[in-house]
Amino acid sequence: MHLDEFDRKMLRLLQRDGRLTNNELAHEINLSASQCSRRRSRLEDEGFIKGYRADLDRDKLGVGIVNLITVTLATHNRDNAQRFARLIDSLPEVLEAYSLTGEMDYILKVVTPDLRSLSAFVSDVLLPHESVQHVKTAIVLDTLKEGGGLPV
Repeated sequence: MHLDEFDRKMLRLLQRDGRLTNNELAHEINLSASQCSRRRSRLEDEGFIKGYRADLDRDKLGVGIVNLITVTLATHNRDNAQRFARLIDSLPEVLEAYSLTGEMDYILKVVTPDLRSLSAFVSDVLLPHESVQHVKTAIVLDTLKEGGGLPV
């Protein structure tokens, strides 16, 4: 799976705008549209491009508050971790979830419409769950960078 400079440029362009047509890509990277089509298909087939999606506006959708929540599990075994993973997978307000080393076991990026919803999420969803021992929340005041894409 070798990436040449044409592939890298195509990935950079598509990462910024996944709606670019092969003709538009061809113009930007100085290849023919058919070459761009073949390269794009190969990059998709090889898994470099995992998919395409729209970038939605949180505020307009009414979930403008971003929260970072750290979670410590009640017990550290595979079954408990799987129970927690299933819980997180079922919650649409959880945008991202990462397993960590160190003091906390997980960090979650969660969106809510308001502080009352955040409180309900923590008190009614996370804390009562059998896999969870401790939760800490932080409300994001300002976003400096988000969804910047991977360095290609």
